[in-house]
Amino acid sequence: MFWVLLLLLAWAVAGTACTRLCLAAVHAAAADTKEATAGRGHDLTLYEAAFLSGGPRRVADLTLVAMARQRRLLLARTGWATVVDPRGRDEMERSVIGAIGPEGQSRIEPVRDAAAAADAVGSLADRLVSDGLAVPDGARTGIAAAIRQVRFAAAVVLALGAAALLTPAQSEMPAHLVALWFALPFVLTLSCLAIARVEIHPYAQWASPAGQRLLSTLVRRSRGGEDRTYLTSVAVRGVRAIGEPDLRAAFAHRETHHRAPHPRD
Repeated sequence: MFWVLLLLLAWAVAGTACTRLCLAAVHAAAADTKEATAGRGHDLTLYEAAFLSGGPRRVADLTLVAMARQRRLLLARTGWATVVDPRGRDEMERSVIGAIGPEGQSRIEPVRDAAAAADAVGSLADRLVSDGLAVPDGARTGIAAAIRQVRFAAAVVLALGAAALLTPAQSEMPAHLVALWFALPFVLTLSCLAIARVEIHPYAQWASPAGQRLLSTLVRRSRGGEDRTYLTSVAVRGVRAIGEPDLRAAFAHRETHHRAPHPRD
């Protein structure tokens, strides 16, 4: 009856993972219920839209693109950023300029990382969370970790089932019935993942349901060819919304050599 022990272990792994996911979902849903009126009468800024759409790095990307379009920052297709106007107009721009450094030139990737971790972005995140528009970091990471645990549990159940079937028969239980018993906890994990895809998915993103409603409103209202419409698209969709080939290449460039070429070479 060795397969019974494996079955009990499979149920324990699947049950623990699914319970954790359910608890994380309940916690997130309770927080959203308390903030059901969040965002009413609130007009998102571009920085807020960028954070709710893609997190801190999206805010850094938006700032870089906005400064580049205003010719206050040069983003070379070789992956270098050069300061043209050292006077930042807000905290985000000053964070980018500070990340580039006193020499006025730096590779774009470390600038994006440093600007995303700046205090200005942290304050923006705290404000959005307190307004009920962003998912708290703990809730988002908790749900993501719970989903990963359920996926891992599904793989473990499959492995235990395979081990039970490959173990020399020690009972009169037919193999297809043994497989059927292991199919039950496996179906449980798949069902939890399917439900999470529909019901819990919003809480695994940066924006809360209230924040996502405001983002939808912002996108619907953003029409025409104005510069703000362009930047709104970058805030919501990221650098893939950039139309200029050179500017897109600047963000797509990755350092492949220890000694990178200088943009003026």
